[in-house]
Amino acid sequence: MASDPHIETIHVHIRGKVQGVGFRMSTVRRAHMVGATGWVQNLEDGSVEALVQGTTEQVDAMLEWLGRGPPGAIVRGIDSERQFIEKRFRSFQQL
Repeated sequence: MASDPHIETIHVHIRGKVQGVGFRMSTVRRAHMVGATGWVQNLEDGSVEALVQGTTEQVDAMLEWLGRGPPGAIVRGIDSERQFIEKRFRSFQQL
């Protein structure tokens, strides 16, 4: 599976009012809905980072959602970078 060209991995950094609004829990729920795998965590600077893995459609759906976040979040910026890693995640979890 590690050489599956249909699986993309994207590292995402989300800035704004993204902590204390259920962002991580909502991200896990959204990932489960679209079938993406990876993880999400808070950073000390008040931002959130995530690693999203899945098909192009799954990754695009997650990027679109991460740009909005859950109700109560105010996303001021999002940066994403494609990662080339061998590891394949089995689920999406909050770290």
